[in-house]
Amino acid sequence: MTKWAASLIRISNHEVETLQKRLAEIVERRAAAELRIAMLDAEAEAESKHAEGDASAGWYMIGYREGYKRRRADMLVQIEQCQQEEAGARDALSEAFENLKKYEHVAEQAKILAAKKQGAFEAAQMDELSIRRAAMAGR
Repeated sequence: MTKWAASLIRISNHEVETLQKRLAEIVERRAAAELRIAMLDAEAEAESKHAEGDASAGWYMIGYREGYKRRRADMLVQIEQCQQEEAGARDALSEAFENLKKYEHVAEQAKILAAKKQGAFEAAQMDELSIRRAAMAGR
C-alpha cells in the first residue's frame, strides 16, 4: 500500500473514531436528560401524594407545580436539542465511514494493480529467460 493511501486511511479512521466518541457523548447526555425527567416526574408524583393528606400544602403545591412544569419543559428542550445533534452526528459518522470505505477500496485496488503489474513483469522476465535459453540451446 502506498504511503498516501495509508495516510488517508489512518486520518479517516481517526475521524470515524472521533465522531463515534462525539455520538456516544450526545447519546449519554440525552439519556441523562431523559433520566432527569423520569426522576422529576416521580418526585412530582410523590409531592402530590404527600400534599393530598395536608390541606395547608395547597398553596405550596401551586408553586411547586409551576416550577415542575418549567423544569420539565427545559429538560424536554434539552432532549430535543440532543436528538437533533445526535441526528447530525449520525449523518457525519455515516459519511466519514463511507469515505473510509472508499479509501480502503482505492488502496486495495492499488494493491491489486501493483500485484498485477509485478506479475506481468515477472512473466515478461520468465519469457525473456525462456527465449534466451532457447537461443542458447539452438547454437
